[in-house]
Order: sequence, then structure tokens, then C-alpha cells
Amino acid sequence: MKRAILLVDHGSRRAEANAQLGALAERVRLRRPEVVVELAHLELVEPTLTQGIEACVEAGAEEIAVVPYFLGPGRHTQEDIPRQIDDARARHPGVVFRIGEPLGLHDRLIDALLERADEAS
Repeated sequence: MKRAILLVDHGSRRAEANAQLGALAERVRLRRPEVVVELAHLELVEPTLTQGIEACVEAGAEEIAVVPYFLGPGRHTQEDIPRQIDDARARHPGVVFRIGEPLGLHDRLIDALLERADEAS
């Protein structure tokens, strides 16, 4: 089964913020070259979540792991993403969709936070 990872963030009016998700997607591709990796923004800029899903499907993905690039649960992760994924399931009944949790309290995120604190000037 061909897999895809779809990274989803909020989207920003700042190009550098949007570019960061693109850089993250590229790093994920390097670590998982056998997986289709796409990105999407929920608001303000393209590709939209629908466009990201379509890119995964067009690349042959039969299973899509939708990964919210958000720190915690909120309206986008608890309502907006699941609603749009339900719509995608109806459009693509042969594709398995899984929605990951926000980054949250993952131990590695705490390590990164402490590293940033140590770097702060």
C-alpha cells in the first residue's frame, strides 16, 4: 500500500513562515524517501488541505497520514481538519485517511524547547 504523509499547518501571511513547512516537508522526504510527502495550509495560502490531499492521491497514495503541525489541540485540529478529512473520505472511498495528534507534550519537543532556552540570549 503506497503511503503519504500530509503535513498541515495554519498558513500565514508571512512567506517565511509558510516556507518553513516546505523545508520541514523536504526533511521528512529525505528521511522517508519511500513515502509521498505533501504539505497544506488551512488558511490564507495554498496549497489548501484539499489540494494537498489531491496531490497525495494523484501521486498514488492509498493511505494518507494527515499530521497537524500545531502545538496543541484546538479548533483546527479538533474540528476543521477532521471535517475536511471526512469530505475527502467521501471523494476518495478507496483511500485510508488517518489523522495524527498535534505535537503537544512529546518528549522530543520538550528537548527542543530546552535547547532553544539554552540558546536564548
